[in-house]
Amino acid sequence: MKNERNDDRLTRADTVVAWMASQIEDGAVVATGVASPLAILAIAVARATRAPNLTYLACVGAVDPDLSELHRSSEELAYLEGRSAELTIPELFDHARRGRIDVVFFGAAEIDGHGNTNMSSVGDPLRPTAKFPGVAGASSLRRWVRRPVLVMPRQSKRSLVEDVQIASTSDPDRRTKLITDLGIFDVGAPHPTLLCVHPWTTESDLAERTGFAYATSPFLDATPAPDAATLQAIRSIDRNDMRQTLVG
Repeated sequence: MKNERNDDRLTRADTVVAWMASQIEDGAVVATGVASPLAILAIAVARATRAPNLTYLACVGAVDPDLSELHRSSEELAYLEGRSAELTIPELFDHARRGRIDVVFFGAAEIDGHGNTNMSSVGDPLRPTAKFPGVAGASSLRRWVRRPVLVMPRQSKRSLVEDVQIASTSDPDRRTKLITDLGIFDVGAPHPTLLCVHPWTTESDLAERTGFAYATSPFLDATPAPDAATLQAIRSIDRNDMRQTLVG
């Protein structure tokens, strides 16, 4: 799929980032781990618009760093600039374990309708056909965070599957929002539910690219477009259009 240029037109990446930002309430404590530029952009956009009083814990070791520009690496030392305090990774996990972190965005190579994610590998575990980056701290963080959000920026039947081959993370006791480049789901027991379909796709196309069965919300509608302030924030913070290479 070709990347879309960032001009006056709304892009898929704009919509995905805006939806991610909408999951953050004003005053929330949010955190990011490694390899999370979309999550950092969503947090920066939320801070610039709907949640100016959020607290951001960055894995680089900074509390509330400057987020005026999106950098290519989540571990970029520029994310230390403007910080109000410093924290270590053990301290970040301790805050989560004590229920002090509200939102974390989690990606994965595979996600199933039960809400399980695979960040480990596919194929025979002893001789895998593909290895992924690994779990890091996601398996613990997901259980401890008040409201985890799953993100799949390139949806296909290979990424949204009936059952993940390895359950790197799971959270069977609560429903979880899943944001993809085609729509929005709630996953988990008793069954996954499709909530919204993005304007550039159709229900039938989305179904063909989903590997698990799901119910459809009786209030299903096209995803609303981001407002002007949100779009302005996205384009100002991600001035190099990195999001366009990460979504779709």
